[in-house]
Amino acid sequence: MTSLDRTRAPWPYDFLPPLPSFAVVSDDVADGATLDLAQVAGQDVSPHLAWSGFPAETAAFAVTCFDPDAPTGSGWWHWMLLGLDVSVTELATGAAAAPPAGSVQLRNDSGSIGYAGAAPPQGDPEHRYLFAVHALAAPVEVDASSSMAVGAFHLTFNAIARAVVAPVFRNA
Repeated sequence: MTSLDRTRAPWPYDFLPPLPSFAVVSDDVADGATLDLAQVAGQDVSPHLAWSGFPAETAAFAVTCFDPDAPTGSGWWHWMLLGLDVSVTELATGAAAAPPAGSVQLRNDSGSIGYAGAAPPQGDPEHRYLFAVHALAAPVEVDASSSMAVGAFHLTFNAIARAVVAPVFRNA
């Protein structure tokens, strides 16, 4: 899907400075695969994510989940986990419920702290959920009361590489 496809929301990273990529894998989600019900609203279990091949100069990581297809004009933030030490290269399934020491989760667009599962409106076309791991030049330090937009702003200016896995979900 490219940003030129007018039938879907644009890929949000197309509008940011280009970055190198690295590998992200998961036991729970895969590109183009339908999310398991555990990652859907009501269960709200963050998926397993593991990453490698990031730049040697990486100082910290952040993990986000964004739905560019939400019918809002600005997408929907499902998760933002900041302050991950460079030694953290894997999050277990459900890590949002007990995040690594020193990390900070911002309030998602559903109004809660942690991971908010997929919840596209009934009958909406399939939505993409962009689980991104951001390799950072410096740790992003924002107060837990900061908005997702503030967190994303800091990620944009500190990211040196990004890995994305994009599963999908549709409420029939």
